Amino acid sequence: MRNCCNLKPFTEMPKNIHMKWTVYFLLVVLLESGVFVADAVKSESVTEGESVSLNSSLTQIQTHEEIEWRFGDFLLAKVINKESVFYNKSANGRFRDRLKLDHQTGSLTIINSRTTDSGLYTVSSSRDTINTINLTVYARLPVPVISSNSSSSSSSCSLVCSAVNVSHVTLSWFKGNSVFSSIRVSDLSSRSDLLLHLECVDDSYSCVLNNPIRNQTQHLNNTQLCHTCAAGPPVSLTVLISAAAAAGSLLIVAAVGIFCICRKHRNTHREETRAEEITYADPTFNRRNRNKSRATEEDNVEYTSVPHES
Repeated sequence: MRNCCNLKPFTEMPKNIHMKWTVYFLLVVLLESGVFVADAVKSESVTEGESVSLNSSLTQIQTHEEIEWRFGDFLLAKVINKESVFYNKSANGRFRDRLKLDHQTGSLTIINSRTTDSGLYTVSSSRDTINTINLTVYARLPVPVISSNSSSSSSSCSLVCSAVNVSHVTLSWFKGNSVFSSIRVSDLSSRSDLLLHLECVDDSYSCVLNNPIRNQTQHLNNTQLCHTCAAGPPVSLTVLISAAAAAGSLLIVAAVGIFCICRKHRNTHREETRAEEITYADPTFNRRNRNKSRATEEDNVEYTSVPHES
């Protein structure tokens, strides 16, 4: 018997259409069975004493839809027919009078948060889980204290930065913006100390106590704790002085060079001037009248008779 209208069986449909219908069918089954019930766990952080709002990821609650919030296994609150219901005795009453519900979106607000409020919160409807949030409430951070740990006779300087009653924090020494040393405090500690040994100190050191969302800083500005480093000129002033010295040296060299050139030029000019002032005389030779001289010499001769011996 022929198939009416020449329709092909489902198994004879093109492979691409067959694959699309198969995937669609599986998605519907999985959604109905609640396999895809929530997004990945989200994280929220807040400092103790502050309020925090946990988002339900819903934009509008349907009229007959029920929404409930749980802290671990403890039922905290519900939205029923758009009315808020709180279970104040749940979780040993720790959330009493500190919860608010938005009956339009189902978001939960915790007022005056405490460190004991840290944990996993789950919001779900009558069918499946909508959202899961991991809340961390950090304790308020104290300002760290810097004190001296060295004797008055010591030539070096030993400082200690301390913080009391802290947990899940990092205590660090900074020099400027660079970390000099640090320690991690995980468990609650009555006192945490971080030592710093130096030859001398300046105002560039500071101690910082921080957690992932807050920090407290104490600057080292008390010179009575340790002897200060010898003050030197600022870097910019040092560079300026060096540049001035270099320029002065160049000027001195240039002046000496100019002086030598001028002196050499002056000596050359003097020699040329002397050469121009010299007068050369033609030699004149006078011939003596030798005969006349002789005659004169003879005229001046006196003759004397010499007696003869007998």
